[in-house]
Amino acid sequence: MPLMPKRVKYRKSQRGKVKGNATRGNTVSYGEFGLQALEGGWLSAEAIEAGRVTAAHFARGEGRLYIRVFPHKSVTAIPAETRMGKGKGEPEYWAAVVKPGMILFEMAGVPEAAARDCMARVAYKMPFRCRFVSRRPNI
Repeated sequence: MPLMPKRVKYRKSQRGKVKGNATRGNTVSYGEFGLQALEGGWLSAEAIEAGRVTAAHFARGEGRLYIRVFPHKSVTAIPAETRMGKGKGEPEYWAAVVKPGMILFEMAGVPEAAARDCMARVAYKMPFRCRFVSRRPNI
């Protein structure tokens, strides 16, 4: 079942703009390897779930997967062939607002080659370009 908030203050949200690079959530902090977004946009709850299923299927219980994004934004849509007016549409799905540089998924407890292969499969499911990153050593 796709992710969504338990409850929200307002059902419908404005579109907004994805401006600038991510200043928070842009480093690997829980696992050893991560998948970093190179473009901004909305990541639907269905895409997050598809990535989770792909990573879980590939890992087969080995290691640990961390999902670093959550869909807080409701995206509305009006039915096809509806005339103008009559207000804003109903919420269709939930999405996470992703800025360039944000870490989407992290993995721990697996070798780098396996993590790289797994993240490549997850990146294929994402609607924007991503890259594989690893934790920087503490200096």
